[in-house]
Amino acid sequence: MAEGLVVSLHQEGPIPLAVDLKVAPGETLALVGASGAGKTTILRSIAGLHRPVQGRIVCDDEAWFDSGRHIHLPARSRRVGLVFQSYALFPHMTARGNVAEAMLDWPHAERSARAAALLARVHLDGYDARLPAELSGGQQQRVALARALARDPHVLLLDEPFSAVDRPTRRALHALLREIRQSSAMPIVIVSHDVEDAAQSADRICYLDAGQSVEQGPTPAMMNDPDSAFARWLRGNA
Repeated sequence: MAEGLVVSLHQEGPIPLAVDLKVAPGETLALVGASGAGKTTILRSIAGLHRPVQGRIVCDDEAWFDSGRHIHLPARSRRVGLVFQSYALFPHMTARGNVAEAMLDWPHAERSARAAALLARVHLDGYDARLPAELSGGQQQRVALARALARDPHVLLLDEPFSAVDRPTRRALHALLREIRQSSAMPIVIVSHDVEDAAQSADRICYLDAGQSVEQGPTPAMMNDPDSAFARWLRGNA
């Protein structure tokens, strides 16, 4: 039986890490911490864009990284959907073209129709032919999300998805992430510096400080009654 995503990363430098995480199938975990807490480094490690010094990353019983066994699958070999904080859309491609570009495993003849279906899934029907410059920030973000889903990922990763959008767009994104979670069994990991935003979408929260997991648990407990002084400080309850 698939166990979802298991992450254990430990290194003294160049970026300190001391993190052990488990994200069950269909579960959303939020990594919350201030700037420099190591959140994005953990996300990049899962995606295969950063090679940690020591540890292991296992998804659905497949080892993506295991320092003890000298395993390090390249990013292209990991079934990961990653939404960058900057969205990283190709400016010369339409919304549909950006999504279709991620479908390397699909026949060319099927990519356009599937890209349109994914854009509809993120509520962008009718925006297929628009270039990124013709879209709002929230719409660009949804194109990036559709592109991440185009890889049929086993894990979905979102780097600071709430930081650069206005309140109505954040509410729409929270609702969309809940829809995706309810319709898919893949683990989702969200990086955020804002615990209030993270709590709207996450089943569990992990507080990070200087690359170390300080405290983690179900969202209600982490919001209402965290044990550690750091978590209470970050939560604003010190």
